[in-house]
Amino acid sequence: MSVLVGLALLAGVFFQAVAALGVVRMPDIYTRLHAVSKAETLGVLLTLTAIGLSTGLSLTTVKLAFVASFLFLATPTATHAITRAALRLGVPPWRRSPERPR
Repeated sequence: MSVLVGLALLAGVFFQAVAALGVVRMPDIYTRLHAVSKAETLGVLLTLTAIGLSTGLSLTTVKLAFVASFLFLATPTATHAITRAALRLGVPPWRRSPERPR
C-alpha cells in the first residue's frame, strides 16, 4: 500500500510542478490558464488520492472525496470564467512574430 501511496504522491507532485512550469514558461494568459487547469487539477487529485490511500477508509477519506469532487468541478469552471473575462476585456492572444525571409 505504501508503494501505491508513494507513486500517487510522486505523480501528483510531478503534475503540480508541470503546472507551475507552464505558468512561468507560457507566453500569455490563455496558454497559462490552459496549463494550470489541466495539470494542476490532475496533480491535486492525485495528491488527495495519496492522502486518502494512506489514511484508509475513514471520515478523513470521505472529506477528501468531497474536496476532490469540488476541485474537479470548480477549477475548470474558474479557469473558463477567467479566460472569458480576459477575452471580453480585449486581452489579445499571443501570436508568433512572422519570420523574416532570408
